[in-house]
Amino acid sequence: MRETCVPTGIELKNTGFGYTLSLIGGKYKMIILYWLSENKVMRFNELNRCIGTISFKTLSVMLKELEKDGLIIRKEFPQIPPKVEYSLSERGSSLIPLLDMMCDWGEKNKFQTLEDVTQ
Repeated sequence: MRETCVPTGIELKNTGFGYTLSLIGGKYKMIILYWLSENKVMRFNELNRCIGTISFKTLSVMLKELEKDGLIIRKEFPQIPPKVEYSLSERGSSLIPLLDMMCDWGEKNKFQTLEDVTQ
């Protein structure tokens, strides 16, 4: 039997579950990771177009946080105009099976109603 992810008396932030949420939580981080897993390497404007509903500032902040957490790699090319590419790090790639499981769960459950679940 599996132990609970968040044992009683332990703050969520001090658990593996809380740590994972701190890295991928929020509206856009998982979407950014998804697009990078699909395309391998992307530039800022490509990501912005794929996501569509994200501001430049928010995308910039999310990319900096993902890079700081070691989930993506930012590669800058010394040229004019500047060229920057983003890709998943090995650590970031290790999250993709988790995102795939979330996708599978959503596909299986998206049409269920509360009535279906409580029967």
